[in-house]
Amino acid sequence: MASLVAETAQVDRRAQMASDVIVGPGCVIGPEVTIGRGTRLSSHVCLMGTITIGEFNTIGPFVAIGDKPQDVSYKGAATRVEIGDCNTIRHRVTIHRASEKEDGITRVGSHNHLMAGSHVAHDCKLGDRITIGTGTLLSGHVHIEDWAYLSEGVAALQFVTVGTSSHVGGQTRASQDVPPFMLVEGNPPSVVGLNLRTSGKYTLDAEAMDALRETHRLIYQDKMPLGRVAETLESRDQLTPEVLSLIKFVECQREGKRGRARDHH
Repeated sequence: MASLVAETAQVDRRAQMASDVIVGPGCVIGPEVTIGRGTRLSSHVCLMGTITIGEFNTIGPFVAIGDKPQDVSYKGAATRVEIGDCNTIRHRVTIHRASEKEDGITRVGSHNHLMAGSHVAHDCKLGDRITIGTGTLLSGHVHIEDWAYLSEGVAALQFVTVGTSSHVGGQTRASQDVPPFMLVEGNPPSVVGLNLRTSGKYTLDAEAMDALRETHRLIYQDKMPLGRVAETLESRDQLTPEVLSLIKFVECQREGKRGRARDHH
């Protein structure tokens, strides 16, 4: 049992929590919940279903994690939510457990920041060091790769993949995959340039940024076929790992239904 549990919290005796977990007033924790050391639940946090939460997470007031998916085909299978380490989950965030259509797991990685009122639906997969803006809604089966930044009020439709180090502008209806390293915004969404906010692992030197700028120009402005894009950039010694990942991503995107490579046909 956690060392600091508020009197008004309701914690099932079968829940497994590290000795230094802090559970604030009004929290409700179900029997199939596991919480790692250093994690803090502020107040009125509701954890239901099968959930594994890692270490040193901060979970704000009125957060609900693990409720059943909002999918009419769900019949009560034993699905789950997995959350990594060092995440900040602000007030009124909701994260639903998975449906029965993929691997049965809704997953949030580590070092992510989910701002107030955001929603992570069933079967979503979030990587690491992602920012999800206030009021942003992720539909079922959305995948977000590392270092992506989704601004406030974004709506990501089912089966969308948001590529690494990309930036989705505020109020965008993300109905198509978002290519890595790109800035996407508008309704309908479009690639408007390179994401100049790349950070952390993808802090790029001038040559790498120039290669990505040229790739953006060839694909999105000149509308050059992807095979020729690769040949052109290789001849200029600009076929960097980042450029290769962008070309491969766009190739997969174009094979998918409605620009979503993972969308079911």
